[in-house]
Amino acid sequence: MTRPRFLPLLTALIVALAGAALPSSAASADPAVQSAGPGAVMLIGGALDDDNSAVYGEFVRQAGGAAARIGVLSASSASPHWSANQVGKVLKRYGAAEVTWIPVNVKRDGSGDDPEYAALAASMTGFFFTGGDQFRYVQSMIHEDGSDGAVLAAIRQRFLAGAPVAGTSAGMQILAGPDMITGGLSYYGVRDGAQPGYFDTDEVLGYWPAGGFDLFTSGLVDTHFDARGRTGRSIRLAADTGHDRVYGVGEDTALVVTGAGTASEFARVVGTNGVSILDLRSAQVGQVGGHWSISGVRWSYLTDGDAYDPGLWQVTKGAASAPVVAGSRAAAPPTTDAFGPYALRDAALDLAAAGLSPSTTGTTTETAPRFVVGLTKDPAFRAYTVDGANPASFTDLTVSIQTG
Repeated sequence: MTRPRFLPLLTALIVALAGAALPSSAASADPAVQSAGPGAVMLIGGALDDDNSAVYGEFVRQAGGAAARIGVLSASSASPHWSANQVGKVLKRYGAAEVTWIPVNVKRDGSGDDPEYAALAASMTGFFFTGGDQFRYVQSMIHEDGSDGAVLAAIRQRFLAGAPVAGTSAGMQILAGPDMITGGLSYYGVRDGAQPGYFDTDEVLGYWPAGGFDLFTSGLVDTHFDARGRTGRSIRLAADTGHDRVYGVGEDTALVVTGAGTASEFARVVGTNGVSILDLRSAQVGQVGGHWSISGVRWSYLTDGDAYDPGLWQVTKGAASAPVVAGSRAAAPPTTDAFGPYALRDAALDLAAAGLSPSTTGTTTETAPRFVVGLTKDPAFRAYTVDGANPASFTDLTVSIQTG
């Protein structure tokens, strides 16, 4: 791995957002966040609205509410100070006592090992990682031998003592374990397969085998999931790397995970869109027309109030959900941009309401080759509504991808 080399700046530079000063009592860990297990992990799919009180409020509460001291990490951003400042203002609005930028970034070589920054991290009750490019976090916070830099080591220690960690977009992706996605579009990923490394093009589905910070490891994760049509790339990466589960988190939405990495790991959905869980345990990979294909992927789409037990692979529906009564109509015409924004999610929800259709398909815009994505309701499929009419979520929809 090539890391940028710059002379370190003065280590005394610590920028406290909104004029907040670190109190002297913060020099040691806050017993308020000490626990028998790790803190919550909040996987936020990106494009988090400043007015999303459910997600921001949940994170501030987990970090200590009115006593929360939140460290913001923004190394992923091309403008790290600006990004941290924007997030900090919002976190203060939702009641955090203090929000402080921990200025680790690729422009300050060695900043991930700065002892003053590490000490600052050790005084926080929660951490928020902003978006941008997740590989910049790898470059600035993880050593070339894969070991933690000093700042990451301090964050990990606080996390294991109960401090919550949230990340949005690239900040979510870096919380993942092995085979972290580094980039790529669904069509090229499905067509060409996944390649280890970091690539400065969307035409390569790249992944980092060593992974990110390894705070959430019960499946691969992907961000901006429906808005950027990432179902294809996630399925191909999971199949290529031997993972049997993917969590695809939608925009303005969080998957709140407690007990991450333990036998009691449990997740629930908070926010305005949804979280896709792709189950590849029974998937079959093959060749159709000389190109890669897959069948038997199980897709569940969960929304606000729904919960998921990774150990049991079990969904618990929220109290507001009720079964959908499918209408006497056929599904809408197939989409011609299967990996377009919200295309597969919307096709799946339409299919859920179409009592006369057991399946639907979508094709890719690209034709060299053209891929067909099939969605099929089998006896295990269930759909749910929160308004009494329109499908909002579902479980166990079968997905296939092949040329056609």
